[in-house]
Amino acid sequence: MTEVSQRPEAVPDNVVGGTPPPRPRRRLGPVPAIVVVVVLAAAPLFLAPFATTTLTRLLVFGLLAVSLDLLVGITGLPSLGHAAYFGAGAYAAGWVSIHLTPAIPVPLLVGAAVGGLAAAATGWVAVRSAGVYFLMLTLAIGEVLAQLAQSWDGVTGGANGLSGIPAARLGSEPLLGVGYLYWYVLAVGVVAFALVWLLARSPFGATLRGIRDNESRMRAIGYSTTLYKYGAFIAAGTIAGVAGSLLAAQQRLVTPGDLGFTTAALVLLAVVVGGAGSLWGPVVGAAVVVLVRDALGPGLGGHGELLLGIVFVLVVYLLPRGAAGLTSLRPFRRRRS
Repeated sequence: MTEVSQRPEAVPDNVVGGTPPPRPRRRLGPVPAIVVVVVLAAAPLFLAPFATTTLTRLLVFGLLAVSLDLLVGITGLPSLGHAAYFGAGAYAAGWVSIHLTPAIPVPLLVGAAVGGLAAAATGWVAVRSAGVYFLMLTLAIGEVLAQLAQSWDGVTGGANGLSGIPAARLGSEPLLGVGYLYWYVLAVGVVAFALVWLLARSPFGATLRGIRDNESRMRAIGYSTTLYKYGAFIAAGTIAGVAGSLLAAQQRLVTPGDLGFTTAALVLLAVVVGGAGSLWGPVVGAAVVVLVRDALGPGLGGHGELLLGIVFVLVVYLLPRGAAGLTSLRPFRRRRS
């Protein structure tokens, strides 16, 4: 009899144990982002004025959350005082609009500059610490600036806030309609988000991620980690100042609460809920915070903060990576026997 040898089928080199490797995730490219921007641009055509105003506040708060994510998610520096630079930019833009000109882009540029300068003045001390020490130091910086805003009556209006801010003016036309103001905020927000996105994906952003993952190793191979963290701190403060100038244009009132602990805690909550490090995730988290606070909160008898706390606990336990982590979940596949 002739023995018939059964040769096993050829198995590719990248297959271990006969199990095919996972398929690489397909990148959708810029199409989803373009669709989202188009939908947002068309929103005022279908929404009521109050809903459009709420969406404008959402965009402002979302940009603030993106600026904080540059610290928390990209660099690994959780801050509880980031609202200080948001408020500083808002006060500067409001003051310039009242005493000089509300013409675009003057208040916007002034708000960005003041936010960046305030971050530069305080960040050099903050970035020399880490962990809980950085967290508490930023909290102290935020409270100092909040007290300064409350006591500097001649410039900030004190506890009553800076009121009487004129409407932003494009050329000779003031943006009095909620739709026109919304499109202005959306345009600035898209440009600022694109700048943060490019920064996060540049070699500078890659270095920041290396510092986040293992700062001692980055220092050992020759990187000046303190300077890189300081640069990220200034960039985040500048974007926060841009968001503050948009707040002054939308709200036309700036109060010490806009740069206090409550605002700082809410924006950090938005970053955690949305997913730190994803940039778009904090915008989703900001939407959750604004909608719960402004839309659902009044109907709950002022218990919006309680609902936010419940949402935070659920996200921590069920979605450790936030809303952005949902994109990485894969359906269970049945194994072949």
